[in-house]
Amino acid sequence: MRGLMQDWSLTVDRIIDHAARVHATREVITRRTDGTIHRTDYATIRHRAKRVSAALRKIGIGLGDRVATLAWNSERHMECWYGAMGIGAVLHTLNPRLHPDQLAWISHDAGSRILILDTSFIGLIETVREQLPFEHYIVIADAQTLPDNSLDAMPYEEWIAGADDAPEWGGFDEKTACGLCYTSGTTGNPKGVLYSHRSNVLVSLMALGKGALGIAPDDIVMPIVPMFHANAWALAFAAPAAGAKLVMPGGQLDGASVFELLDKERVTFAAAVPTVWLSLLHHLRQHGLALPWLRRVVIGGAALPVAILRAFEEDYDVEVVHAWGMTETSPIGTIGGVPAALAQADEATHVAQQLKQGRPPFGVELRITDENGRDLPWDGASPGRLMVRGFAVAGAYFNGAGGEILDEHGFFDTGDMATIDTHGTMQITDRAKDVIKSGGEWISSIEIENITLSHPAIANAAAIGVPHPKWDERPLLVVELRSGHSIGADELRAHLDGRIARWWMPDEYVFLNAIPLGATGKVNKAALRKIIRNR
Repeated sequence: MRGLMQDWSLTVDRIIDHAARVHATREVITRRTDGTIHRTDYATIRHRAKRVSAALRKIGIGLGDRVATLAWNSERHMECWYGAMGIGAVLHTLNPRLHPDQLAWISHDAGSRILILDTSFIGLIETVREQLPFEHYIVIADAQTLPDNSLDAMPYEEWIAGADDAPEWGGFDEKTACGLCYTSGTTGNPKGVLYSHRSNVLVSLMALGKGALGIAPDDIVMPIVPMFHANAWALAFAAPAAGAKLVMPGGQLDGASVFELLDKERVTFAAAVPTVWLSLLHHLRQHGLALPWLRRVVIGGAALPVAILRAFEEDYDVEVVHAWGMTETSPIGTIGGVPAALAQADEATHVAQQLKQGRPPFGVELRITDENGRDLPWDGASPGRLMVRGFAVAGAYFNGAGGEILDEHGFFDTGDMATIDTHGTMQITDRAKDVIKSGGEWISSIEIENITLSHPAIANAAAIGVPHPKWDERPLLVVELRSGHSIGADELRAHLDGRIARWWMPDEYVFLNAIPLGATGKVNKAALRKIIRNR
């Protein structure tokens, strides 16, 4: 017997339809590439997204065709998202932080036919144009602000002005492909993760929950995490679904620029990787500033340093939500916090829980296994390979890359090593490929890095394993100092002493002007190992 409920497909066009109907005048603010502030609302974004749909159809883009974007967070990028997805095309976000050759490879692998890009990326694309498959180039600008270029590009405003706003949206199966995002590819070619309409709608609803991101209609949301990375952590869907005001920061993500928007627009909720928050905190301290409006920040993409947690919560009265996920999980995997059973515990216990990556919301299942695939106990002390499955977890990569990626139980191997405690709270202990194994025992590079980052002179840190004739590997610590600060190896050693096991203590300390970062803002340990080998 089947239920007698209406057949209401979960397609993302319904999100912007809802926002335009119920929250029509709710503002969306963008700092554009020229630095100017632009104000619009959800009703206008929907209207213009319909024009994007019509303009795409006019050049033959339809169901299943890939539409590439190379753009910062903005209202016009958002129009492209909904305009492409609404007609069943696949929105393919390109990451400008990738090497140009990788961008070319990804574009061919995706089979994208059109590229919509910000003016700031014209030069990047011109360098590899001969390697690209695009039939059309649209630059997010009007005729007056379109820079000279060799792409034979059309200005975005002129492109959509010649289209109507009547195209029908939806009408296809909710499992239809919706978005395509590639992994950063630090080991081998990037792999495409192909999201469905159903998975994107469900992960957006997941994000709204109080035990997850908890976005409400009265929130003012600033997604600093870029729209070209893992669905912007679902915020470009969840905020309009909730009717929250959106503040799009564009490409200016330095501490001063981030603070300006947080303060002037009275942002209550923001999400970014730790490097962005470190830059903001440095700016706040340097200029004696406060955060009177900000209530909650989400920190993901890398482990949460205790210095950031304490600064936000103790100095600025801002709640910190630690989150973990990956491109393959759409990206929400776990959300940090203090379990109800520990609500009355002491402060040290609370901090220890907040620094963990958190518990999976409904819709995400976790396992940890040993090297033979056997389940390990949830005791908080038995590290193993972190496995995940759920309604928004990849079941395969685009074009069959990587072959079969699920185990016999349907779980995806994240490549992370983790423990899970009796409260269901997961803690990443390392990337499987980054584990330092010394004398047959594991050393957590993440823990060494987090403690190092608590020193006020340290801007960034990375621990890597280097070969050792007796112990197989020993840890080497690479640090990047803050501007105007100095520190030596002895002081670093003293800072770590007593905070980590003696046999975890790095054998060597290397100081670099800048630690290499990957396309998503994380430390690129592959590049770092190469630097260390070539010293």
